[in-house]
Amino acid sequence: MSEARRHTCDQLAAWGLDDMSFTTELVVSELVTNAIRYGKSPVQLRMILQSGLTSEVSDAGSTAPHLRRARAFDEGGRGLLLVAQLTEHWGTRHHREGKVIWAERLIPAFPAETLPF
Repeated sequence: MSEARRHTCDQLAAWGLDDMSFTTELVVSELVTNAIRYGKSPVQLRMILQSGLTSEVSDAGSTAPHLRRARAFDEGGRGLLLVAQLTEHWGTRHHREGKVIWAERLIPAFPAETLPF
């Protein structure tokens, strides 16, 4: 898990998106935790920077994730709810070798006076 968080922070720093680290690290942590807990090995993380920032976690399991509302004293069950609240979009793609759970965040716009060009 710490490797996924470290990779996330390093990649965001390389892209100049340090301000997105805390929330993205939380989202990735929840996705990877779910893949480890409910999926099957191998678990892989991929981050994609296009018009938004997409974090994808794949595993070899076929079980589809679902949102659930945890009760006040439940110790788990809040991961996907957090992902849904912290991202603009999330979903699942199934393929022959398992599934990919992805979450997309918008990239904050630069104020006009701080644009790099």
